[in-house]
Amino acid sequence: MLKILIPTIMLIPTTWAVPAKQLWSSSLTYSLIISVISLTWLKSTADAGWSFLNPYMATDPLSTPLLALTCWLLPLMILASQHHTASEPINRQRTYITLLTSLQIFLILAFSATELIMFYVMFEATLIPTLVIITRWGNQTERLNAGTYFLFYTLAGSLPLLVALLLLQNNSGTLSLLTLQFSPSINLTSYADKLWWAGCLLAFLVKMPLYGAHLWLPKAHVEAPIAGSMVLAAVLLKLGGYGMMRMMTMLEPLTKELSYPFIILALWGVVMTGSICLRQTDLKSLIAYSSVSHMGLVAAGILTQTPWGFTGALILMIAHGLTSSALFCLANTNYERTHSRTLLLARGLQAVLPLMTTWWFIASLANLALPPLPNLMGELMIITSLFNWSWWTIILTGAGTLITASYSLYMFLMTQRGPLPSHIMALTPTHSREHLLLTLHLLPLLLLILKPELIWGWTF
Repeated sequence: MLKILIPTIMLIPTTWAVPAKQLWSSSLTYSLIISVISLTWLKSTADAGWSFLNPYMATDPLSTPLLALTCWLLPLMILASQHHTASEPINRQRTYITLLTSLQIFLILAFSATELIMFYVMFEATLIPTLVIITRWGNQTERLNAGTYFLFYTLAGSLPLLVALLLLQNNSGTLSLLTLQFSPSINLTSYADKLWWAGCLLAFLVKMPLYGAHLWLPKAHVEAPIAGSMVLAAVLLKLGGYGMMRMMTMLEPLTKELSYPFIILALWGVVMTGSICLRQTDLKSLIAYSSVSHMGLVAAGILTQTPWGFTGALILMIAHGLTSSALFCLANTNYERTHSRTLLLARGLQAVLPLMTTWWFIASLANLALPPLPNLMGELMIITSLFNWSWWTIILTGAGTLITASYSLYMFLMTQRGPLPSHIMALTPTHSREHLLLTLHLLPLLLLILKPELIWGWTF
């Protein structure tokens, strides 16, 4: 654990010590080395499930893929941000990299925490760097509004979780994930117990976000700079799913009855947010709403509480993390050239940037879950487990997949095909940096097809 955490912490003084002209190259190289070393976590040898144990942290098949994704994303965020922060004073650039690094530190500590209070503290701590990134480096004037939404939605959801955790500590005497699974299940019957169940899951459902509590997400995504959008889509939404999977084992007898409205809301959200995507004029907003739709499927899969549902949810979380992050990078390359996120004002780019169109094509296909990509594997497993739970769900999930395919095609055709608008005169050609960035997003996605057991989670 520490062989990755300590170098990540040491990246912060390095950022402030290196000369200005080597800042981006050295921080990129350093973070890339960390992310390559982090892949050793994926080789788990322990039969008991837990490996790399130390007093406060451990990894198991559920947290390992998310930890690897977190470490993989830092160099990509540094690569993506280089151009748009280039005009800023050097100290602000250093602050920016420091914030991204601190976000990685908090996320590693959150995903590997064996103690639920430590997980809660780190879950909350990720708010601070994200909030600064959105409100300070966001593009438009609404960024403060977006930051406020982001902060208060998450805080309002997670305060009941703190009370719920303290109650659990009081009842079972421990909050360690290693021992909680062996403690006798509490007999939950009263109304207060039902409130406790809701308190445990509300924070994660807001973070996911569940349809109805999702309004902070499009705002935060649209106003955030590229690195903010990438880390929000790829890792911060996954904190919700991870927390739900961890808490589910403790809420055993109640979930059968109480999960009905949430599963229905999640599936309704898949259809509704997909339909919102179909009439979206703003590119980043479209990708943000598609995230809500995919995460609704993940939430429904986790709430069914079956091995298939859990496995599908974890696979879809990892696949969606890489795909939506790649889509935000593509949207950013368009934005840096045309200075507009409106779909009507920046179309027909295939004629000008043909290689970018290839990346758009692959990312759009990954978004609509083309076989054999892991996106399809995750979605199929979730849809199957939901169909087993109740066969009525096939109507909502089927409509959801159709709408997903429609808006992915709509996004691809609107940005790449059609006539080039006359106001687009001279665009700068694409850089190797951008192609490297997209290769590093989509190559892991393609390689995971060859060894999907890395992201299966507990189901062996």
